[in-house]
Amino acid sequence: MIKNFIPTINISSIIKKNQDKKKIYLTIKKIEKACIDVGFFQIIGHGIDQKQIKNICKVGNKFFNLSNKSKKKLSPKKWNSLNKNIYRGYFPNDVNGKEGLDLGDLQVTKNYSNKLKNPYIEHLNLKKCFDKNSIKMLENYYTNIFSLSEELFRSVIKLYKKNPNNSKIVFSRQKTLSTLRFNFYPNQTKPVEISKQDGVYLGCETHVDSGIFTVLYQDKKGGLQVQNRKTKKWYDVPFNKNALVVNTGRALEYLTKGKFKATNHRVLWNRSKRMSIPFFFEPSYDFKMSHSFFKDKKLRNNGQIYENFLNKSLKKFIEYQR
Repeated sequence: MIKNFIPTINISSIIKKNQDKKKIYLTIKKIEKACIDVGFFQIIGHGIDQKQIKNICKVGNKFFNLSNKSKKKLSPKKWNSLNKNIYRGYFPNDVNGKEGLDLGDLQVTKNYSNKLKNPYIEHLNLKKCFDKNSIKMLENYYTNIFSLSEELFRSVIKLYKKNPNNSKIVFSRQKTLSTLRFNFYPNQTKPVEISKQDGVYLGCETHVDSGIFTVLYQDKKGGLQVQNRKTKKWYDVPFNKNALVVNTGRALEYLTKGKFKATNHRVLWNRSKRMSIPFFFEPSYDFKMSHSFFKDKKLRNNGQIYENFLNKSLKKFIEYQR
């Protein structure tokens, strides 16, 4: 067993921005090494305090404790014919053994969504299930986790000696396809899948993520495992109350021409209830994905539209087969 297979990186130097340049450089190089070697790392010194994380967990648990009838008020049209939303919202546990709540950018208003007419940029009326205080907590957490994720991406840009403000070309609030998800694993009576590789019972199938980074909070019960790309062995991601878990996605792999590969991961089957809160950091729907983004001196206005890139990636996930 490899000790500390999942590295832990203190990123306070890139968050505070008033540290000396050498500290910032060393932190960015650690991020680079983790992305190349593993595709997963834990971050501390990330600037999101424990109180906010505890509060957002309470908001999630309170929602999943509602009746099925109440939760389905936020379901996509597939599970609630009265709703117009297709992509965002609540999906029940008969889909893939877990319940989920997918939230897009909470700055998106109903008028903006109706005007844009993009299936991924949807407004959810959270007042159906959440009180004002809970909605405010969700808004603040989304803003903070979005900013944190953008700082990580700016660090990648700096590795290529490019202007970190180029991140604004990739990510724009209200146009981003980034998703804040609450995963709730109930008392699963049977595994979702049995691994063909090693026969392990799984609560979530082996997969890679679609976006740039996923930034995850996992509870003490854990269950997340990461595959070593070389040996194909699996390693637990240890719980650290002060840490968030970060992994690379297919979009970052595409933009870096395979330098930062997306890594297989899975969740073990566990009979006890647990919750995880991943934030899928995704570009704007109209961002043009180009292999030359990090390489060329001048940014080219060509490439695959990110919305189409994401749409292809999501087809393999049961909860998005709508």
